Amino acid sequence: MEPTSVVNAGEALFRPVRAGNAFEETVERLLQAIRLGVVGVGERLPSERELAERLGVSRVTLREAIRALSDAGYVESRRGRYGGTFVNDTLPGPPERSPGGKVEPVALEDALSLRYVLETGAAEMAAARSLSPADRQHLTGTLAEAAGADLDDYRRKDSRLHLAIAEVTASGSLTTAMADARTRVNQLLDRIPLLPPNLEHSNAQHEAIVDAILAGDAPAARQAMAEHIEGTASLLRAFLA
Repeated sequence: MEPTSVVNAGEALFRPVRAGNAFEETVERLLQAIRLGVVGVGERLPSERELAERLGVSRVTLREAIRALSDAGYVESRRGRYGGTFVNDTLPGPPERSPGGKVEPVALEDALSLRYVLETGAAEMAAARSLSPADRQHLTGTLAEAAGADLDDYRRKDSRLHLAIAEVTASGSLTTAMADARTRVNQLLDRIPLLPPNLEHSNAQHEAIVDAILAGDAPAARQAMAEHIEGTASLLRAFLA
């Protein structure tokens, strides 16, 4: 029987880390979840016990990672009955880089090719499934959040929508791969300016992608996603290549 539940991106991101770099990879996974919007601003991270178990690290290592993110301005820890670790309402911006700094063409094309294969495939696969009401609500909800995001929060909400498409495929492996690929692409996107006309165009394309998925039109979903990704790729090549 075909699965009908949404695969949670948090499950894909909070997977066991390698023992050799437990602290560094724990910081990376937590920061990835925040930057991709899997844990939104003002939201609470899973409990210490749950995170330590899922990441396969000691609580000491986890606390060191959380402290590092707190010092960097990403999270805060609160005590009391409703305490825990919460994502800050205002997050640090991307690191300062020289505008239009060049990127090795091989590295750029590698990131863009991987994104193209994963995201067009995810859109096609999502449209081919019999989506549950929860799947549909997840897509329309993240679509609305991306459309209503301001410039400071757009990248995170945009990423969350793309991850939602992977989630509704019900493939945990695909969602994991998408999260990793999206992190690479976001590092490139952080090096170019946000252009309001492009964001308007992207929002229209997002709507076309989600409409095709909800309609069960797999070829149209794949095509709409391909057009969307190719537009982003053109901007990245223009500024960075």
